[in-house]
Amino acid sequence: MKSYHLELTSWEFRACGDETWLPAVVPGTVHTDLLRNGLISQPFYGKNEHELQWIDKKDWEYRSKLRLEEEWQSLAITELVFAGLDTYADVFVNNVHALSADNMFRAWTVNVKGLLVAGDNEILVKFRSVVKEDLPKLAQLGYDLPAPNDQSELGGLQEQRISVFARKAPYHYGWDWGPRFLTSGIWREAALQGRDAAAITDLYIRQNGVKREEARLTAVVEIEAPQACEGMLRITTANGQEWMQAVSVPSGKHTVEMDIVVDQPELWWCNGLGTPHLTTFRAELLDSAMVLSSAEVTTGLREIKLIRKPDAKGASFKFELNGVPVFAKGSNHIPNDSFTTEITEERYRHEIATAVESNMNMLRVWGGGIYEEEVFYRLCDEYGLLVWQDFMFACSMYPGDEPFLENVRKEAEYNVRRLRNHPCIALWCGNNEIDSAWSQYEDNMGWGWKEGYSAEIRETLWGYYEEIFHRILPEAVAAYHPGADYWPSSPLRELTTDQDQHATRIMGEGDIHYWGVWHGIEPFENYNVKVGRFMSEYGFQSFPELKSVLSYAEEEDMELESEVMLAHQKNGRGNLIIKEYMDIYLPQPKDFRSFLYMSQILQAEAMRIAIESHRRNKPYCMGTLYWQMNDCWPVASWAGMDYYGRWKALQYTVRKSFQELLLSIEEMDGENLQVHAVSDLQKALAGELVLRLYDFSGSLLREWTQPVQLEADSAAVVFAVPTAELLQGNDPKQVVLVASLLADGSLLERKEHYFAAAKDSKLNRPVLTVTEIPGSLDFTVSSDVLARGVYLTAEEEGIFSDNFFDLLPGEPKTVQFMLRGNGDREFIPVAPKGLEIHSMADYVKEDYLG
Repeated sequence: MKSYHLELTSWEFRACGDETWLPAVVPGTVHTDLLRNGLISQPFYGKNEHELQWIDKKDWEYRSKLRLEEEWQSLAITELVFAGLDTYADVFVNNVHALSADNMFRAWTVNVKGLLVAGDNEILVKFRSVVKEDLPKLAQLGYDLPAPNDQSELGGLQEQRISVFARKAPYHYGWDWGPRFLTSGIWREAALQGRDAAAITDLYIRQNGVKREEARLTAVVEIEAPQACEGMLRITTANGQEWMQAVSVPSGKHTVEMDIVVDQPELWWCNGLGTPHLTTFRAELLDSAMVLSSAEVTTGLREIKLIRKPDAKGASFKFELNGVPVFAKGSNHIPNDSFTTEITEERYRHEIATAVESNMNMLRVWGGGIYEEEVFYRLCDEYGLLVWQDFMFACSMYPGDEPFLENVRKEAEYNVRRLRNHPCIALWCGNNEIDSAWSQYEDNMGWGWKEGYSAEIRETLWGYYEEIFHRILPEAVAAYHPGADYWPSSPLRELTTDQDQHATRIMGEGDIHYWGVWHGIEPFENYNVKVGRFMSEYGFQSFPELKSVLSYAEEEDMELESEVMLAHQKNGRGNLIIKEYMDIYLPQPKDFRSFLYMSQILQAEAMRIAIESHRRNKPYCMGTLYWQMNDCWPVASWAGMDYYGRWKALQYTVRKSFQELLLSIEEMDGENLQVHAVSDLQKALAGELVLRLYDFSGSLLREWTQPVQLEADSAAVVFAVPTAELLQGNDPKQVVLVASLLADGSLLERKEHYFAAAKDSKLNRPVLTVTEIPGSLDFTVSSDVLARGVYLTAEEEGIFSDNFFDLLPGEPKTVQFMLRGNGDREFIPVAPKGLEIHSMADYVKEDYLG
């Protein structure tokens, strides 16, 4: 029995028609290969993006030369496997055409047994320009398809938006946070595989019913055999459980199913609910005592359901994990780089570890990016993060010709099969925002897409939509991941096939994308009233920190409307929108560098208000996923963690806003104040609420203490008082209310509340003191007066246990610095080098200082 796997890593590339071959890296892209060879400038720097749009107008080719021993000729099966080709590609083996590819989201396998020879061989991959390939499709169609995020003008195509025709990452064409880089290349592993005996080519552990007492499973084993054979199939687990079954395998591909039961299984739980236990299953195909082939999968045993149950206010939208309701706390994930092959495992781990450190339990893999790499889902499995998985369709209408639909069918089958063993997968979602964008009726025009189309074309386009999202994709989920929930579009109220389906306003069912704040320029306070059953998108922008901005800009570019700042702001008026909101809520920054800091304070405050409102409304609202977790290049955006993995103020605020116990203080119409307590704990809590009113010099003005009883997994008002009674004549612009929740003498949660916008309160310039704690890596930070937005920085890359916090005099804060890890460990506590400390007073104009 022989089996070979030869990864093809030695490659050269060139533009088709050029004479010189240059070294290439596979997996990789044309852009990164050009950069490594010194032929283009850094794509993310300055306005270089604009100068690199010529790359996608050319055809490119890659070749690999390999020498094969004679034994390869004796193998029954020899296959060339490309795990990812981006996007239109023809593959030649020794000058013979072997394969045509047209979808970057699929793997491509071709039998090359008759094409390879003993000795020297050449594999050639020619990539056709997606621009040249798809412009004729647009012309042939005769009308445009909506694709508002396609930055065709930047690409030199004027209004010819072609992103909808290629099964290629939509964000490659640009988005309102990302650049336009239409990549080409061998973007996942390329390998030559050979064997002369039956092989297990796929193993799926179907979870039919998982309870604490037992897990009823089916091992679905796909076997490919050159000729018919008989033997035994053995399934084992790492803890010694074993199941056997006789099998008779015909030639070709054949699927065998074996029912198995695991008693007293260790269940997989998401972050906050328990340990994400993982179980490894091994399948072996035996001929007598000899193992012909084997395969392993690691999965988690759990039962995850989307519960949509009618109630007095509409219908619930919540996840249950192993019978326990989960309030989803998390964010929307986009690809970590415009050039995905540059994303290392360490970068993935940093993002996932950041999510867990931020008390998240869910990430949404958004539909305009990619079906992520295996390492992303493995880390979500290991860390206990649920994944809301979109199919890769976003903010566009798509063609519906049969070749396109067949391509989508195969894409869906491939990716559902690829990801179905991951316990983190909580939901399959058809697309991002297309249903609500297309909606149009009396008081809502959706995104206005229907204007300009005849009734006949509208009907045709909606027919294409229904074929993809109401038939092809749910059928793929049902067939290949039975038991998994499918949601046609985000947002959506309910699949009713009439106007009641569309989530164009906040209603009592479905999920919601609320963009009244930011796109609608509504006040932050609207977050308190615009609350749905599941808030799957909402957000507010900020700039990254100065160090990150200086990676793409020079000193002369440090201006809000400079060409470089506008090139790194993809949301039209985005920079001015930040300034408009800043004028409402915050003191004026003294210069542009200060504006960077203040933009982060502003963003964090917006998202704090939103998250707290969503959590206060539990169990009516059972999920909050802000936009967005990360960036694909250094840019002003909605991200809480910038391209370099540096935490913005938002990430620190999220960490506090997502903790298991939350205090939230809300003023109702400026007349009544309520203190809410939210608990995600699975047990009741008896504690004590302490409220203290201070002036900005630190003098205690008033104090209240009362017992608090919190039910398990609950939200409740635990204190209420008229605002005027609480203030008793004190100037609301010069006082702060501090709420503390204690139990058994320990501080569990603390929250400050201000009665006026920061711009309306005079700031005193604080004296900030850092004191090392002997025998510890921790240090304390203290102030002589109220210090707003205390900002810590260090020379090394890492995070602080808290940052961008407020300090009252006499109440020092203990802080720890954690170095960013570089292996399988993240956030290593160390003493920070080059520690600097600032506060809001250092960044505002003198007019705002007392």
